[in-house]
Amino acid sequence: MNGVVCAPMYLEAAAVRVPGLRVLHTGMGPRRAAESARRFGGDTAVLVAGVAGGLTGRVRPGDLVVATEIDGPGGPVRLPSAHLLAGALRRLGLTVHTGPIASSDTLVEGADRARLAVGGALAVDMESAQFAGVPGPLAVVRAIVDTPDRPLWRPGTVLRGIAGLRSLHAAAPVLREWCEATGSGEVLLASPRSFCAGVDRAIEIVERALQRYGAPVYVRRQIVHNVHVVRRLEGLGAVFVQEIEDVPPGATTVLAAHGVAPSVRQAAAAKELQVIDATCPLVTKVHNEVRRYSARGDTVFLIGHADHEEVEGTVGEAPGQVVVVEDAAAAAHVQPRDPGKVAYAMQTTLAVDEAEEIATVLRERFPAMQAPRRDDICYATTNRQRAVRAVAGEADLVLVVGSANSSNSKRLVEVARRQGAPAHLVDDVSEVDLRWLAGARRIGITAGASAPPHLVEELTRCLSGLGRTRVRDSQVADEDIRFTLPREVG
Repeated sequence: MNGVVCAPMYLEAAAVRVPGLRVLHTGMGPRRAAESARRFGGDTAVLVAGVAGGLTGRVRPGDLVVATEIDGPGGPVRLPSAHLLAGALRRLGLTVHTGPIASSDTLVEGADRARLAVGGALAVDMESAQFAGVPGPLAVVRAIVDTPDRPLWRPGTVLRGIAGLRSLHAAAPVLREWCEATGSGEVLLASPRSFCAGVDRAIEIVERALQRYGAPVYVRRQIVHNVHVVRRLEGLGAVFVQEIEDVPPGATTVLAAHGVAPSVRQAAAAKELQVIDATCPLVTKVHNEVRRYSARGDTVFLIGHADHEEVEGTVGEAPGQVVVVEDAAAAAHVQPRDPGKVAYAMQTTLAVDEAEEIATVLRERFPAMQAPRRDDICYATTNRQRAVRAVAGEADLVLVVGSANSSNSKRLVEVARRQGAPAHLVDDVSEVDLRWLAGARRIGITAGASAPPHLVEELTRCLSGLGRTRVRDSQVADEDIRFTLPREVG
């Protein structure tokens, strides 16, 4: 797909002209903009760039506004790729706002500016509306020159205009990246994806605790490893702390889904906290295994990552008898106290193939080693890895939605890469690098078990604004598991 930047004025066109970017000087005003818009067919992506007037105190001269919608003949027209574009501009260090941009036939001042602001627009121009009907991908970026408290016809306009043009020039490399990222294609959605039963349960426990006991409800560590989930629960009144020592005596306290060592429960009892346990039942299963093995004197090899909260809690069940084994190389050299009395357990969020490789090395070295009755890696982790493996086999690029401290999300990236697909972990759409998308016709999307589904929906919607309008669901398993809630909130 061809991409072009349309700039109404010559100075605006000059500001955004960089090597590799096609820039069209369209002329100022609605009539000339309409004439230019009629030139473009569905194989052309159009980005309108220039200066504009600010409508609220939120925007200042030199700021950029990326339009989430513009005026169209039949009402507002949404521009789905806005948040992708805004994220890329912010990474350049620019001040960027997202919101509606209105259009007017003439320069807007005074009461007319206030009227447009009441409608929700952040800025006003004279051309964007004329491009609302272009058949290909469309984006609008405007640099603010004047604001309600700094009108156009006042001293300082020249300096403010220079500031706006400088911002446009700084933005030009990202405008080129947006053009290069556009193109027809499809999105492949891995399924299952996003929340699992354990995460749903943990979040519901905090929500119900807040409803029943009132805010604040204290939560030791992140309830699940996702910044969006934590931020939303904080807004409802949850207070996240690192350790039990940070909780006031007698307070209502939730233990996170990853599980805790017995010493944490003892500390909570000493402070007479009202404890609600949100540990995932599948993690509890691993704790039970470790207790059973250690009680008969076994050395327990715990396959997992030593710095993960789940592993820390599991080790705490028998600190002197649990040995963390992080990879196959470690498995080849680890030494138990008694080679005839060994067992193993696994962190629930590991990559299935890597965990099995480590377990195989241990089994070969210790034939009498005791194993769990069923694999410890949880069903949700297994299903999501199967699903991303299927998608990665077809995709030019895989995007995994999840936070950087989410073990199962990071494993999804690793699984996709082992299938040969470039893959990246992003917390949300704002972290997607436009350069990853250039030439990628099929884009696979999945999400870790702790990532909210709406983040996938937002990412899919943004990619549609770049031309990937076809969406195909690739489902490898159905999930209908639901865990019961603790009696304190049941």
